Amino acid sequence: MTIDRFGDARRLGGAALYAAITAQRLGLSVGLLTSHGDDFPLEAVPPAIEVVTIPAAETTTFVHGTDGASRTLSAEVTANPITAQDLPDDWADAPVALLAPVANEVDPLIAARFPDALIGAAVQGWLRQAGDDGIVTPATWAPPSWLLDRVAVFFMSLDDVQGLEDEVTEWLERLPLAVLTAGAKGALLYVSGDRYEIAPLPVEEIDATGAGDVFAAAFLTRLHLADEPWEAARVAACAAAMSVCGPGFTAVPNARAVASALGDYRRMRDAAP
Repeated sequence: MTIDRFGDARRLGGAALYAAITAQRLGLSVGLLTSHGDDFPLEAVPPAIEVVTIPAAETTTFVHGTDGASRTLSAEVTANPITAQDLPDDWADAPVALLAPVANEVDPLIAARFPDALIGAAVQGWLRQAGDDGIVTPATWAPPSWLLDRVAVFFMSLDDVQGLEDEVTEWLERLPLAVLTAGAKGALLYVSGDRYEIAPLPVEEIDATGAGDVFAAAFLTRLHLADEPWEAARVAACAAAMSVCGPGFTAVPNARAVASALGDYRRMRDAAP
């Protein structure tokens, strides 16, 4: 979990937080393993989510800015790494798990602690680095071979993988499932290397922060319940679209709202030429 700074405004964030709130609102029992300092207002996390904390001096804090037409991101401070040994023993039998690093702080070996789980990895935090000045830039990352065999689905954005096309192509050939999100343009779903376009649900965007993490959690939730990747992608597209309609995680939808939006989505696709 993170603190995100936008000018003078401070907001709670982090891939794990958005994903946990999504899964909980869609009906799952959720635990969240994280590292943060005393400056993180833990009471802001929905009480139904069990949080296990690795104590740190400070919470990972990102500063969001702009440079002309481009967005910039810098890491002000970071919390502690999260290792496989940090996972509570009684979480090992969880049926679904999502690894969601934001600053290369999550050890991929955590995946090995879930012997029977449907595992997803939102890999953005492994694909970037912060220099001495804190500026976050793309990084080259080679996933361990065993991770590609163990994880069911990788979640990436098109922005994450620019310049890594050859590497990503290799991942797509080995992974059972993968998703490349493209913001308001929708997403690409890869099933055993075959590509399928997932159209977006048109909405009025207010804040796109965390939309990819909402997509990942909604996709895994639906895949766990129904085991059908195309339907999981449609559900995830609806959940992610709805989540951008308000600031922060306030607009992350519940199961009833997603079901209603999915009906609209299907009618929209049926009416498309």
